[in-house]
Amino acid sequence: MNLLLIGALLILISLVFLFSGMPLAFALGISGLVISLLFGIPEQFNFMADIFYSCLDSFGLLAVPLFIFMGTIIGSSRAGNDLYEAVHRWAYKIPGGLVISNIVACAIFSAMCGVSAATAAAIGASGIPQMIKRGVQPSLATGAIVAGGTLGILIPPSVTMIVYGIVTETSIGKLFMGGIIPGIMIVVMFSTWAIISSSRYKNNAEFIKDDLQEVEYYSLKDKMVILPKVIPFISIIVIIMYALYGGWATPSEAGGVGAIVAFILIVSIYKIYSLQDHARILKTTINESTMILILIAGSYLFGSVLTKLYVTQTITSIIVSLPVSKWILMVIINILLLMLGCLIPPVAIILIVSPILIPILTPLGFDPIWFGVIMTLNMEAGLITPPVGVNLYVVQGIAPDVPLSEILKGSMPFIIILLIGIIILSVFPELVLWLPSKMIK
Repeated sequence: MNLLLIGALLILISLVFLFSGMPLAFALGISGLVISLLFGIPEQFNFMADIFYSCLDSFGLLAVPLFIFMGTIIGSSRAGNDLYEAVHRWAYKIPGGLVISNIVACAIFSAMCGVSAATAAAIGASGIPQMIKRGVQPSLATGAIVAGGTLGILIPPSVTMIVYGIVTETSIGKLFMGGIIPGIMIVVMFSTWAIISSSRYKNNAEFIKDDLQEVEYYSLKDKMVILPKVIPFISIIVIIMYALYGGWATPSEAGGVGAIVAFILIVSIYKIYSLQDHARILKTTINESTMILILIAGSYLFGSVLTKLYVTQTITSIIVSLPVSKWILMVIINILLLMLGCLIPPVAIILIVSPILIPILTPLGFDPIWFGVIMTLNMEAGLITPPVGVNLYVVQGIAPDVPLSEILKGSMPFIIILLIGIIILSVFPELVLWLPSKMIK
C-alpha cells in the first residue's frame, strides 16, 4: 500500500480515537496498537509493555513530577495572593498599574509554578475582583488573567518545555534559558497593551462610581512589609536558574531541591502543618504527573508505529522537497500549531507533532531550542482560544458574573500580541538563542 495512503489512514484512525472522548493517553496508545495490527507489525503489540517501560525509563523524566510537585506546593499556599498584593503596592501609580500588577504577578508566579491553569487561578482569584471593583473593564480584567496565565508554559521552569526537551532530545536547561528573554518580552508587550487599553477606557468612560474615586496610597512601610513573604519564593527560581545556567545541577536535581525548599517555606511562612493539606499536595502531584507520563508513553507507542511503517520519514522527505522557502514552510507549521492548540492540550501537541517536525526543521537550519519557544507561543495562544482554551474556563469559574463572550473579547488582543511575538522572534532568533549560547556546557 502507498505510504501516503497509510499515513492518511493513520491520521483518520487516530482522530477517531482522539475525538471519541477517551483520555488522550489511551487514545494515542490504542491508535498505535490498532494501526500495528492492521498493517502487519504485531511485534508492537507483543512488546507493548517493554515499549512503555523503555520510554519512561529516563532520568530526565524525573524533572516532570519534581517541578509539578514544587508548583503544587506553592499553589497550595497564599503565595499567589501575596505576590499579587506585593506587585500591586509597588506598581499602583503606573497608568493601568492594577492590570500590569496582575500580569507581572502572573509572570512571577509562572516561574514558581510552571503550570498555566494554576497561574490563572492563583492570581485571578484575588486579582479579577480587585480590578473590577476599582473600575477596570471586566473584559480587560479577565483577558489579562487569561493571557497572563499562559506565561506558565513559557517562563521557566516550564513543564511543557521539559516534555519537549525529552521528546526532541534537546537540552532542557538551554530551553529554560531560551524562554527567559521571550518571556520578559511578552510581559512587556502585555503590559503595554494594559496601559493603552486602560487609558482608552478612562477617556471613553461616561461616568466613574464614587467609590472608585478614592485615592489609593501605600507608604514605603506598606510596600516593604509584604516582601518577606514573597522574596523567599522568588529566590527559589533565581537559584534554580543560576544552577542550570552555571551547569551546577541537572533539571531533575534543581526540581528536587526546589520542591524541598518550597515545602519548607509553606510550612514556615504559611503554617501549613495539616497532614490533610500535605496529602492533598501529594495526591495532586501524583495525579498530574501520572497523567503526563502516561501521555508520554502512549505517544511514544504511537510514534514508534509511525516510524516502523516509514510514515514519518516519508512525510519528512515530501515536506523538505516542497518548492517553497523555509519561511513559507514555517508559516504553514505555525498555522497548523495554532489550529491544534484550539483542540488539543499543549503536552499532547508536543508529543504528537514534535517527533515529525524536528527532522523536517533541523535540515533547514532551524534551531530546536528556537522552535521550542516558537511552539510554546503557539500553544499559549491555544490556551486562550476555544473550544479547549483551558484558561478561559478557569477564569470563567473565578468570575462567573463575566460572560464568556466578554472574556473572549478581552483575550483577543493578547492573542494578537502572541502572534506578533512569534514574528519578532522569527526576525530576531538571537532573542531566544543568546542566553543558551552562553551556558556552561
